[in-house]
Parts: sequence; C-alpha cells; structure tokens
Amino acid sequence: MTELIKYVIETFAEYPDRIDYAVEEAGRTVTVTVTLDPADMGKVIGKQGKIAKALRTLIRAGSLKENKKYNLEIKERGEN
Repeated sequence: MTELIKYVIETFAEYPDRIDYAVEEAGRTVTVTVTLDPADMGKVIGKQGKIAKALRTLIRAGSLKENKKYNLEIKERGEN
C-alpha cells in the first residue's frame, strides 16, 4: 500500500526527492505521514483537496484487501 501512496504523491510532486515518509503500525491501524516541500503542498493536495481525497479513497479500497485501516497525513516540511 505504501508503494501506491509513494507513486501517486511523487507523480504530482515537483520535488519528489524532498519527500519523507513515516509509517507507524499499531495493531490493524497503519498511519502514513508524508512530509512535503512547501512548494509541493498545493500540487499534491489539489484544488479543494480533491487529489488528497481521491488518494484516501484509493487507500481505503485497497486496505480492505489487507484487512488494515490506513490513515494518511500530509504535512509541510517544518510543520510539527
């Protein structure tokens, strides 16, 4: 699932080499935190969050197969 997340995000990002991924598993819940360059935030999230919503929908559909719940957090570099 993380490969799918990386593929989609790096497709939209202008600076894919500046992206950091952190994956935390707690039982059946997996949290993927993506830290982006400030210049890529708008491109990856999309207008009114449409790209982020679509990516979360893909993750939700794929996670049913793995019997896990994936959460996606998108953060800007320098944000806590």
